[in-house]
Amino acid sequence: MHFFGYRGKRFYAEGVAVEKIAGAMGTPVYIYSRKTLKRHYAAFTEAFSKAPHLICLSIKANSNISVLKAFAEENSGFDIVSGGELFRA
Repeated sequence: MHFFGYRGKRFYAEGVAVEKIAGAMGTPVYIYSRKTLKRHYAAFTEAFSKAPHLICLSIKANSNISVLKAFAEENSGFDIVSGGELFRA
């Protein structure tokens, strides 16, 4: 299932028009889909289900607290290289 897509000429994120988000938040704006993050995490977990594994998110790649929280809720590990990244994790 995809949580980003067009309906007619409007682009939506989890059923909300992106232009509405941009109007409320201003631009530029980063828009994440918690449902998409969880779906992708589940796909990795399933792919490695036959082997002991820990899926980790690189905090250097994305240190957004809401994104980190979404991955933490999925029992993700985190790849860190500094004290600041450890603090965010």
